[in-house]
Amino acid sequence: MSNIYRLAVVRAGAGGSQVVVEQGGKLLPINVVLPGKFATPPADLQPLLDDWADVDNRIAQYVDTNIVAFGSGTSAAEADFLAPLAAPGKIACIGSNYHDHIAEMAIPMTPSYPYAFMKPVNNTVRGPGESVPVPKKAKMMDWEAELGVIIGRKCTDVTEGDALSVVAGYVNFNDLSARDWLASRPPVGVDWVQHKAFDGFAPFGPYLVPARFVSDPQDLPVKLSVNGVVKQDSNTAQMVFGVAPIIEHLTSIMTLYPGDLIGTGTPAGVGHGKGEYLKAGDEVRMEIGLCGELITPIG
Repeated sequence: MSNIYRLAVVRAGAGGSQVVVEQGGKLLPINVVLPGKFATPPADLQPLLDDWADVDNRIAQYVDTNIVAFGSGTSAAEADFLAPLAAPGKIACIGSNYHDHIAEMAIPMTPSYPYAFMKPVNNTVRGPGESVPVPKKAKMMDWEAELGVIIGRKCTDVTEGDALSVVAGYVNFNDLSARDWLASRPPVGVDWVQHKAFDGFAPFGPYLVPARFVSDPQDLPVKLSVNGVVKQDSNTAQMVFGVAPIIEHLTSIMTLYPGDLIGTGTPAGVGHGKGEYLKAGDEVRMEIGLCGELITPIG
């Protein structure tokens, strides 16, 4: 396997941002790694995803042949990370998709297909370290550590066998939820807007791990803690529907585009299973595989 690299977006200058390549804890700007590739330095990962096959190959080649260059890079430990994408094209999420989570939530049956819903983009996205307030209307704010899948090419009607080929990479994704409208069992079904769409309810990052470095997305550790106490400690092997069948299902309904984000469901350990909920002053930390640590303060 080639030397592993990761992609991120960091704060630069007065309110600016910069795409960086991480290797061995050091960061190099994308325009150093791919000189002349972009007419204007990209502010987030979207321009890279729009030409992902070429970008991924060229970065991997640079890292393999110029590994010593990262010795002069800046320290990732000192970087101020932003969301990898300021505005994913869409956020599609899969519910009730871990066997252990279904058991803890007393869900009456295992879904027979990937059960999906959408999150709005322009109000929910938050980056690492960005505070998310407890909604004024909600008293049951909950955490959900999820493997996020970033799409790398336009696709529709993808077969399960080809599905992983359309994935650019993987990220941490916290599908924050307000359980109030689940607990009340509304007569017309779950109010997904009041359950999932409050401001800040889609933190993700800090790193995008290219798919080339994830040999099996169904064998990744998933961990989440609140105020230092581990709440979720599972593995993506617990998924009812893996990444490939999820993509097959979604692309049978809609075209997916570079930069679209899929949340693949959460394992056991959410607060609602024990009647525990987030409050102002809490700190949520989650990490899946090589995706780094996503820290979300609750305001």
